[in-house]
Amino acid sequence: MATKTISAKKTVRATRVASTPKTSDGMGSYLKRIFGLMFGAVAVTALTSFVTMATPLWGMLMTNTGMSGLYYILLFGGLALSIWAQVRAFSLKPATAILLLGVYAILMGIVLTPLLLFAVIQNPFTILAAFGIAAAMFACMAMFGYKTVRDLSFLGTFLFMGMIGLVLVGLASFIWPTILGGAFGTIVCLIGVLVFALFTAYDMQTLRRAYASIGDDTQKNQLAVLGALHLYISFIAMFQYVLSLLNRNN
Repeated sequence: MATKTISAKKTVRATRVASTPKTSDGMGSYLKRIFGLMFGAVAVTALTSFVTMATPLWGMLMTNTGMSGLYYILLFGGLALSIWAQVRAFSLKPATAILLLGVYAILMGIVLTPLLLFAVIQNPFTILAAFGIAAAMFACMAMFGYKTVRDLSFLGTFLFMGMIGLVLVGLASFIWPTILGGAFGTIVCLIGVLVFALFTAYDMQTLRRAYASIGDDTQKNQLAVLGALHLYISFIAMFQYVLSLLNRNN
């Protein structure tokens, strides 16, 4: 189930511009806001997963034959919320967008619980290892995307196609659960890690450039929330795929 819990992704991108990004205090505050919101969402997801595992709620997510109806409602509800929030990113008030990010983080925390429970039973250390690996990859790719002078916009189409492929495989696994077994499942996880690692670099460069083209403070705040959502999804996806890889032998 791990490879299909992160399906909603970037249907709407921040505006691409060709101008050189500003290196100013404003840019610093902008990035601090993005990462503050993003890591805050990660913390909310972690706390939600812990609470879900520590209460009877986790039992409502699973049945004797697989995931429950509630699980799928939360999964696809999160998918719909993510897409809607991105489409409406520049129409929502920043405070409302932050609230939606928090709701999405809670939904993801619940949806991730079955994977985390499996890891706890098999080898709890893999959770810390996956988090460390994902964090290191995220940091490196975010730094690369921010610092590189090479235009990464050409990656957009390929990454979107890769993401759609991952979504389709995830949907197919609802019908044929065994499709993600064996070598194919490993390949899917590796592709997932690669796609979302590159998405991190791509989004960082896009967010940096977009800041230079926006003069309105409200739009900058809206863009910061949208950027936090994009980076949050990439980080959680990498964590999930890495955790799945570490537990595939089990």
